[in-house]
Amino acid sequence: MKNINNYLAKVLNVPLEKVNLCSLHYESKKIQKNQFLLQYGEVCRYIYFVEKGLLKMYSIDKNGKEHIIQFAPESWLTSDRSSLYFNEKSIYYIEAVEDSEVLLLHPDFINKLIGEFPNSLEKSDILIQKHIKSLQDRINSLLGETAEERYMKFIKMYPDLLLRVPQWMIASYLGITPESLSRVRKELARKNFVPDSK
Repeated sequence: MKNINNYLAKVLNVPLEKVNLCSLHYESKKIQKNQFLLQYGEVCRYIYFVEKGLLKMYSIDKNGKEHIIQFAPESWLTSDRSSLYFNEKSIYYIEAVEDSEVLLLHPDFINKLIGEFPNSLEKSDILIQKHIKSLQDRINSLLGETAEERYMKFIKMYPDLLLRVPQWMIASYLGITPESLSRVRKELARKNFVPDSK
């Protein structure tokens, strides 16, 4: 479990020699492409850590249109926090975009880490604040930025996804049509912009 061990050591400040003990607090699950971890109307029970592969979290509106809220590639976390912490039925889906290996973290996972490794508390607080900031920035971006500005932010946030997901998914995440995304890409190509897709 290379990615989770690196995450625990570097992000949550768990001593490197102790990271393997954390496996007592999560379980591993392999899922195939297009398989769901969460569907509309279910109650979310876990935080999902992507050890390998790629997930997407999205909603579907009354017209059947998909709105992607988040992509979660390797070493990312995703969950419906409202459903998880308030025992509400979810309005989201979490689905595998690729064959994936996911770690199922129980809601009290972080609290158990802090209990065993108190130095993780500060790192956990910073992580939560960064998450909130990211959500605020995303809302502001959707409300006030151009399609090109949103696309550039997408590239910065998900530099390795351009070749892993179809254009329509990127367009859904950006809140624009695939046709608009195509125009944005053509305009950037005209400006000789070449994304770093790793």
